[in-house]
Amino acid sequence: MAFIKIQNVVINTSYVAAVRLDNQTSLGEKSVSVLMATPKFPVFQLDTIAQNFYHYEWLEFTGQAANALQDYFTSFNNVIDLLPQYQEKCEV
Repeated sequence: MAFIKIQNVVINTSYVAAVRLDNQTSLGEKSVSVLMATPKFPVFQLDTIAQNFYHYEWLEFTGQAANALQDYFTSFNNVIDLLPQYQEKCEV
């Protein structure tokens, strides 16, 4: 578990379900959206609830916050890229 702070928002990365990089707002401004999945019920009740025990909410960030999140979620230290856009060439 890790926490990241973006402006006045602290995100527990354990609850990040998805991230949309390179989005745009309705005004055409660059944005990054983070889908948060948080439990609706206390942990001890999760055994008895069969469905819909998560609440999903998209958080949208623009400006410097979007740039910082893009850097974080494209860093090889934080996320494994299964289809890198470029491959390093091995020189012999």
